[in-house]
Order: sequence, then structure tokens, then C-alpha cells
Amino acid sequence: MSGPLALVGGQAWSDGCEFDKDLLAASGATEVVVLPTAAAYESPATRVAAAETWFSGLGAEVRSLSVLARPDAFEQEHVDAIAAARFVYLSGGSPLHLRSVLKETPAWEALCQAWESGAVIAGSSAGAMVLTDPMVDPRGGAFTLGLGLLPQLALICHYEDWSVDKAHRTISLAPKGMPVLGVPNRTAAIRDGEGGWRVAGAGQVKVFVDGAEASLDVLP
Repeated sequence: MSGPLALVGGQAWSDGCEFDKDLLAASGATEVVVLPTAAAYESPATRVAAAETWFSGLGAEVRSLSVLARPDAFEQEHVDAIAAARFVYLSGGSPLHLRSVLKETPAWEALCQAWESGAVIAGSSAGAMVLTDPMVDPRGGAFTLGLGLLPQLALICHYEDWSVDKAHRTISLAPKGMPVLGVPNRTAAIRDGEGGWRVAGAGQVKVFVDGAEASLDVLP
């Protein structure tokens, strides 16, 4: 049975994200492995510092892995750390860079295997978007390839910041029958190990199928 999976809309590790306490408890760990990969060109140290402060308040330590460029995803030290982790968190930043670094690498394989073995996986903003396939392209709202930990699902992060027209355009481009999930900042759509979904955090999640609102029950 896979572990819990949390798709966070953005502004991770801040007030409203108290769901991280439950994720930490579910992991059974006192250490969170943070991959600031998506923020490689946006001050990754700042993201890591925020995670350290946040999780310190929850009684956990943060181990940051400098997987910032594609060669880093082949380093055995990083692969081993991900494989052994019980809670892995992917930061926000550029989903396109994150995808290019992790796609078809030992680090990505280790993350998938850790999740399939019961580890908690969480991603915020770009870190969440890339876990689905297809992935919403931030440059225009169309679809592109994601890493596909969750196939046949697409994610709009920072949903409250999207205009009605932009969101409608993305939703209308979705393949027939495929859910599109709109997740606001400081909010998480959380999938448990048995495939059930719940919402936690500061906002409300929207689910769309074929242009109409639907329930969480349609999610894979």
C-alpha cells in the first residue's frame, strides 16, 4: 500500500498548513527530506530555511538534498537518502525545471519506490504540479507532460490567483473524463494509502470533470 500523498496549492510551511502535523505523524518519522529542486534559480536556501523553521515547530528536523541540476539526481548519496526517507517534500518554484531534473533518474525512481513502500510524499505548487500527468504548463495553462506519480489527473495550483477565464481555458482543454483539481494556497488535497481523498488547510479545493464541478470521489 502506498503512503499518503499531499498536493499543496502553494505557500507551504506557513500558517494554515497545519496538515503537515498529521502527515508527519503518518510518516512515523522525525525527519523530513526536502528537495528544493524547483527553486534552483530562486534562492533554494530560502525555501529550505522556511521548511526548517516550520517543521522545527512540529518537532521534526529537515534534511535538505541539493538536487538542483540533473546530475545531482544521479548521485548515489541523494538516491539513498530519498529511498530511506519516510517523508519527502518537494518545494515550489519552476515545475518545468523540476521535471527536467528528475525525469527518468535514479532519484525519481527512489521517490516512487519510497511512496509505494508507504512513505509520505508532499509537493507544494511546482512540487505538486509535477507529480501528476498531464501537468498544467504555467506558461499558458495548457497541458504538458508531468512525472506521473498520479496519472490521469491535472492540478491548478494557487487556484484563487487564477482568473475565471484562465481557469476555464485550462479546464476546457482537459481530456474527456479526466479530473482537474484546483488547489488554493495553504491548502492540501491529501490522498491516503488506500486511495481516499480529503481536503485540509486554509481553503477549499475544486474538482472539475468535463467542465463541470465534481466531488473528490472521482479522483484517482
